[in-house]
Amino acid sequence: MKTVMLRGLEVGSGSPKVIVPIVAATAEGILAKAAEFANYTMDVVEWRVDFYEDVFHTDKVLSTLNALRAALGDTPILFTFRTKKEGGEKDIAPEDYLALITAVANSGDADAVDVEIFSGDDLVRKAIDAVHAAGKAVVGSNHDFGGTPKKADLIYRLRKMQDMGADIPKIAVMPKGTADVITLLDATQEMANCYADRPIITMSMGSGVITRLCGEYFGSAMTFGAVGQVSAPGQIPVEQLKTAMDILHRGLAG
Repeated sequence: MKTVMLRGLEVGSGSPKVIVPIVAATAEGILAKAAEFANYTMDVVEWRVDFYEDVFHTDKVLSTLNALRAALGDTPILFTFRTKKEGGEKDIAPEDYLALITAVANSGDADAVDVEIFSGDDLVRKAIDAVHAAGKAVVGSNHDFGGTPKKADLIYRLRKMQDMGADIPKIAVMPKGTADVITLLDATQEMANCYADRPIITMSMGSGVITRLCGEYFGSAMTFGAVGQVSAPGQIPVEQLKTAMDILHRGLAG
């Protein structure tokens, strides 16, 4: 199993790493949230740029990203434009999506960039190549707010992400009952044990909150917590998340 380095953080070894999103709409709000993070323990900050009011002005995106980089010090940044079709705030033309990802990767201020894998293979390959050419990591993602696909489909999606070159495949789905949560966890352990040669991220959103806690047992290398506003259903406060994960980690070690 390969690990992925994000600055000094090794993803894929030890306990799952905790990502906390910033979803503010203004540069001032983004930097204020970054300052607030100094009071909390987390591993990675995700900037959900689709919430940003100036997201379609690349110069402003890069300027705010640079200020965020300075504010966060050595904490890795994951840059994400979540499209509306996958639960995000805004639509974006494919060519603008590619241009934004390329500009951000080339800036050097983000350590990883999210690429939605089911955005068309040609676009995705260009985006992944651009991020890798800049020496940055790709989180290949897919979000299904309509339900939970069958286990075979979940594994297919994760393997496609891996085959296309994503450094960290990620999938998030919505459960309609306990069986869906079990399906997600079963797919996670099978992917991790049988197919993955790199870290993966999986979660069942909303009522599947248990999947955000038990990744170390089933094979998910990262999870999402919140400081204030959440970016997806089911995210829990980062302090509570850390406490629960520490309990599980000690139990597995013992």
